[in-house]
Amino acid sequence: MSDSVTYAVAEGVATVTLNRPDAMNALDTPTKVLLRDTVRAAADDPEVRVVVLTGTGRAFCVGQDLKEHIGLLEADDQAALWSTVPDHYAPIALALAEMPKPVIAAVNGVAAGAGASMAFACDFRIVADTAGFNVAFAGIGLSCDTGISWTLPRLIGQAKALELLYFPRTIPAAEALELGLASSVVPAANLGTAVAELAGKLAAGPTVAYGALRQSLAYSASHTLAESIAFEATKMQLTGATEDHRNAVEAFVAKQKPTFRGR
Repeated sequence: MSDSVTYAVAEGVATVTLNRPDAMNALDTPTKVLLRDTVRAAADDPEVRVVVLTGTGRAFCVGQDLKEHIGLLEADDQAALWSTVPDHYAPIALALAEMPKPVIAAVNGVAAGAGASMAFACDFRIVADTAGFNVAFAGIGLSCDTGISWTLPRLIGQAKALELLYFPRTIPAAEALELGLASSVVPAANLGTAVAELAGKLAAGPTVAYGALRQSLAYSASHTLAESIAFEATKMQLTGATEDHRNAVEAFVAKQKPTFRGR
């Protein structure tokens, strides 16, 4: 099996790592397939309470492997060129954005193209001070994919999103924090510690409630107030039936700190 994506679970935290450092974690077809299937597996695993997505080496992910892409262009393989969007990029974005548990992007280096899109699909982006983002699609004459048309304007607004998409450039970590692309920026040497601290806090929290909250916010972005209120009601019923809710109420009455088990 390819090791271009690695997967490890410890204490409720699943770490999904892109592992093509010599290619700056560019996404060739085997890597896209493995990443899609790995993220889906993490989403479905009841023992996983938070997911961390990161990369090895000096890049988080630079998006599509252009060497592979050029080969397909030269072969005029239109089916392989464009089926990758519905077959790979879209499912990856949906799995990251819609899974019923928190997701952290540990941005260790540059995140470009689909790499940036994947980071924006996560709840938190903890960014090394040496890293940056580049929404590079227009730079190679393409539109955008991996959900960035949905996530980016929700993070920074429509006008700024269009500006960054029209005129791609590398946005350094400090500016990314100012714009709202980064949740926090830390020294590169401290990235692992910062991510582990946040992941541990989330893994110890009410997992079902976290999932319901992220799904409720996503639903409300494209539905009416009345529809969103109705959706909220379904999620309140879901979370109200959890062991975590019952235990937390009992702890509150007893003036104790609740312990959440993610169910």
